[in-house]
Amino acid sequence: MASSSSIPATTVREIRVAQRADGPAAVLAIGTANPPHCVPQGDYPDYYFRVTNSDHLTDLKPTFAKLCGMTGIGRRFFHHTDELLAAHPGMSLDARLDVVATAAPELAASAAASAIAEWGRPAGDITHLVVSTNAGSHAPGTDVRLVSLLGLRHDVLRTVLQLNGCASGCAALRLAKDLAENNRGARVLVACVELTVTAFRAPDEADSFDTLIPQGLFGDGAGAVIVGADPDVHERPLFEMVSASQYVIPDTEHMLTVQLGSGGIGGTIATGLPRLAAGIVERCLLDAFGNHLAIVGGVVEWNNLFWAVHPGSSAMLDHIVRALRLAPGKLAASRTVVREYGNMLGATVIFVLDEVRRQREDPEGEGASHDEDWGVMMGFGPGFTVETMLLHAAT
Repeated sequence: MASSSSIPATTVREIRVAQRADGPAAVLAIGTANPPHCVPQGDYPDYYFRVTNSDHLTDLKPTFAKLCGMTGIGRRFFHHTDELLAAHPGMSLDARLDVVATAAPELAASAAASAIAEWGRPAGDITHLVVSTNAGSHAPGTDVRLVSLLGLRHDVLRTVLQLNGCASGCAALRLAKDLAENNRGARVLVACVELTVTAFRAPDEADSFDTLIPQGLFGDGAGAVIVGADPDVHERPLFEMVSASQYVIPDTEHMLTVQLGSGGIGGTIATGLPRLAAGIVERCLLDAFGNHLAIVGGVVEWNNLFWAVHPGSSAMLDHIVRALRLAPGKLAASRTVVREYGNMLGATVIFVLDEVRRQREDPEGEGASHDEDWGVMMGFGPGFTVETMLLHAAT
């Protein structure tokens, strides 16, 4: 009997070639979902201080109202309603996590069902499932519940990303790209779901600004994407996923943090974050994609690309526009999403990608020219981490 060491190396290489897809991964379908409870941002300061029984903190409300007005947000959606908060005064962490354990899979399933319907193939054809959330911490969790809610096969390969902050949507799509390209015939469902009930808390006089920033920014939502390589004749690729990168900026660990503590999901958001992101974004993009893009006189013309940027806030977008010398309207998709939904952490970039698709398909839509074939998806997260992906429009 021949030993395993005597098996020709070419056999292993041939197996690997057969396992890999021939072409690049592509976004094949997108779905989004939000809870029904919507609060206009202009009404939110009064709403927030009322439902948290904090109207006695009269000095804080003007500060919070000013913060809400600076975000560029028009409205936000939430799973937690007045009734839910009133029924659970002083909601414990266990109670919050119980809410998330039920609500997160249902919201993720709604977005995923939309993506699967657009995709046009049976849910049983999904081979891999990547779930991302900052909302809870359960095992088994949203990934296992999605298998039954969507009718996925029971041998679907599941991966869960938790507490990756606003970069988690980009990170999940980066993982999906690798899975699709290294597993011939794979179809990967990415589901990013965010519920802020675990982060919702009353203002704290002793630490007011740190408390107020997330309360004025974040909303609830879920985004889902089907990713696969070598599409069949029934599939309609939207964006080819050409290359991806991730950078951790040295000595910035304190600028953006996320952690699960006794009071729920918390963390820090440094006020200098937009300026920091703007200062390094071009260097990150040049290192990641400079060799792939046309360079004239040593300068990349970023206006020749379409952009799917996690918005964070309008201030973040303003700084990026200036740093990359972008024309007005280049970040129209990001501005639309932050205005209509707020910052939904990891799910937000999927909403932006869907809005980019919608604007490209709408001849009367706002935004940049529709004939740009190349684009960049970008997100920011704890670390301070910058996630980027070079996209090629397939339609």
